[in-house]
Amino acid sequence: MTASATTAPPTLRPEPAAPAPARRRGRFGVHLFLSTVSLAFLAPLLLAVYASLRPYEETARYGYFSFPRRLSFDYYRQAFVDSGMSKYFLNSLLIAVPGVLLTLFLASFVAFAVSRLRMRGGIILLMVFTAGNLLPQQVIVTPLYVLFNKIPLPYWMSDSLTMYDSLWAVIAVQTAFQLGFCVFVLANFMRTLPQEILEAAIVDGAGVWMQFWRVTLPLCRPALAALGTLQFTWMYNDFLWGLVFLSDGDKLPVTSALNNLRGEFFTDYNLLAAGSVLVALPTVLVFLLLQRHFIAGLTLGASKG
Repeated sequence: MTASATTAPPTLRPEPAAPAPARRRGRFGVHLFLSTVSLAFLAPLLLAVYASLRPYEETARYGYFSFPRRLSFDYYRQAFVDSGMSKYFLNSLLIAVPGVLLTLFLASFVAFAVSRLRMRGGIILLMVFTAGNLLPQQVIVTPLYVLFNKIPLPYWMSDSLTMYDSLWAVIAVQTAFQLGFCVFVLANFMRTLPQEILEAAIVDGAGVWMQFWRVTLPLCRPALAALGTLQFTWMYNDFLWGLVFLSDGDKLPVTSALNNLRGEFFTDYNLLAAGSVLVALPTVLVFLLLQRHFIAGLTLGASKG
């Protein structure tokens, strides 16, 4: 009596890979699309740099898209000197740097409480912070103007003895409006951290402050770097709040210094382009310094393992 032969299960054959020419065409199409989008975003900046290197008489005669006859950096020196840009650079740094540090510090506290501590109403609190970003900033310009004129400050903090016409007003508004976005991003990032790390810290006797400062915050370095880069760019480039809450011209941010390059009856747009490039340099420098951490923060969660 012969044993019945067992039928072997059918083997699954892997699908044939796409031919190499098709993969190359697909990769070429992706690179072409990304290059086109990059050039579209860089075109205004490249045109500004190109115009800032040419005399206004030349562009007025031959056009901005003509071949250059002479290139020089004279407009950059003139823009820096005529606009008094050095003091405006300092004003913008005095607003952006404390604003970024204060925003990230407060946002990390709230994000840790919402995402890592088991507190009631944490999701509702996160929704409230996120909903704050949906409020148009221009809506509360008048109430804030009235409020800041009524908040007293000592003489060593404000020449006007009120919060109005002081850098503190701009820092406070920038921090308040950017806090919700940072809380949202940090809270979602902290949720991806392994819970076992905090449990091990609790077993070792770590309190809430130690769990936040020594365990969670170091793991959030890529997210903090990415947010710091974005926040510095947004606060540094802001023009509205400095114009509304600062009446003293010597306290205005650097974005307002470009108005000093506009003449009463005539504006040299090549000179204005040179000033715009100078204003944009600090943000480019910050991005280059934090580029590695910024890209790491943007790609968090893109792959596992």
